[in-house]
Formats: sequence, C-alpha cells, structure tokens
Amino acid sequence: MLQETIRLADLVRTFPDYPVPGFAYRDISGLLQDPEAFHEAIDQLAARCRNELIDVVVGIEPHGYLFAAPLAYLLKVSLVLVRTQGRIPGQVFEIESYLRNGSERIQLGQDALQPGMRVLIVEDILATGRTIKAACELVREAGGIVAGVACLVELAGQQGRERLADYPVFAVIRE
Repeated sequence: MLQETIRLADLVRTFPDYPVPGFAYRDISGLLQDPEAFHEAIDQLAARCRNELIDVVVGIEPHGYLFAAPLAYLLKVSLVLVRTQGRIPGQVFEIESYLRNGSERIQLGQDALQPGMRVLIVEDILATGRTIKAACELVREAGGIVAGVACLVELAGQQGRERLADYPVFAVIRE
C-alpha cells in the first residue's frame, strides 16, 4: 500500500506556461517512476471498473496507453488503441480532435471492435475532454458502446466532465 504521507496527486507536477504561454502542463512521470504509486493508481482504476461489464479497453495515444494496457490485463479484456492519423494500417474510422493549441486527426481501426462491444476509454488526463469525446465518437461509429471513461487525473476547471456528460467518468485524482 502506498505510504499514507504520499498522495498520488503530490506526484503529478505542474509546469506553468509549458509548452505555450497560458497552458499548465501536468507531468505524470513522478507517479510513473514510483512503483508503489503506479501500482496504486492502476489498482484504483481496476477496482472502480472491475464490476462493470467491459469487453475492451481503449487507450488513447500516447499517454492513455500507459494506463490502458495494465488495466486491460487486470480486467482480462482486450486492448484497442486510438492513434493519431497515419499510424494504423488498413481501413480506419477517423475524426478531427480539437486541442487547445490546434487540432489533430485520430483513428480507430475498422476491425478493432465488434458491434455491441462495451468499451472503457482510458486516458491519462481529462482536461477539456475534446480528445476523449472524439474517441467516444469513433467507438460509436465502430458499433461499440462506451461503458465509461477512466483517467488518472481530471482537471476539474477545464469542463471535460461536462463535455462527457453522456458517459460515466472516473478519475483517480481530481484537481
């Protein structure tokens, strides 16, 4: 068990005005470098999701993978990746994801999900929720059912939870 004196939130650092002025970058590497903290974070995600009917975990590139893979392993379900444009071979579903400082296209392989699969979408940080919302739309386009969204950190002042109001959202850390 994680030492009582160390909270998971204390291991997530904030860098103001990085990478652009007005943006506050959340660095999760301190949590990832602490084996007990990383284990605790994954255990908390798994405990919250264990009783849900989930067929597949979808991790969003790049940082969602860090939590999606061990979570899928613990839940004994498949792992599917949502990636940036040009990184999935074959036929894909694709959507524009609007970021704070621009936009990008994200993709999901057309053969990644079977219709009716219940999906848990996993990301490291929930801020504005735009990328997660786009991933939800890709899952729905593929015939999947978004059973929920799980993330390590939720930045409450960014309105992400409100943007994802149609889905259950769980965060280990809420700032």
